[in-house]
Amino acid sequence: MVGIESCVTVCSTHVEAENAIRQLQQGGFEMKRISIVGSNSHGEENVIGYYSTGDRMKTWGRMGAFWGGIWGLLSGSAFFMIPGLGPVMIGGPLVAAIVGALERAAVFGGLSALGAGLYGLGISLCNIPAHEAAVRQGKFLVIAHGTTADAAKAKSILAITRAL
Repeated sequence: MVGIESCVTVCSTHVEAENAIRQLQQGGFEMKRISIVGSNSHGEENVIGYYSTGDRMKTWGRMGAFWGGIWGLLSGSAFFMIPGLGPVMIGGPLVAAIVGALERAAVFGGLSALGAGLYGLGISLCNIPAHEAAVRQGKFLVIAHGTTADAAKAKSILAITRAL
């Protein structure tokens, strides 16, 4: 996608993902330009439920506090059942990119809804399968997006985290 660039950090745990988001926030990166993706297959406990209150979604279960805190920081939240990936939790502008792709019935070379949303945020087609595989493995994606300068700023801020 022309005009948008992204910096993607793959985090092994929700603690790493939260740390990455906090580092971006403390580094002055605009929170409205940050998205997070994670599957709901973390741990043994099953989620009891989800609900929406106005513009904020809440979740119960072992990861509920994490997702509730993240969704309070980022603009937009969603829960999707994506074939091949299962239940996926998403926060930030990536939600709108996925919904937009679904509304347009956009199919980019067999990409999933997540892949189409990632592509809409400027992520290269050749990197999308690896990012989807990371989510499938239970990892988290923290995505900072915007101009070329924004992506470079995010990359320099995230260089100090332990994420991949």
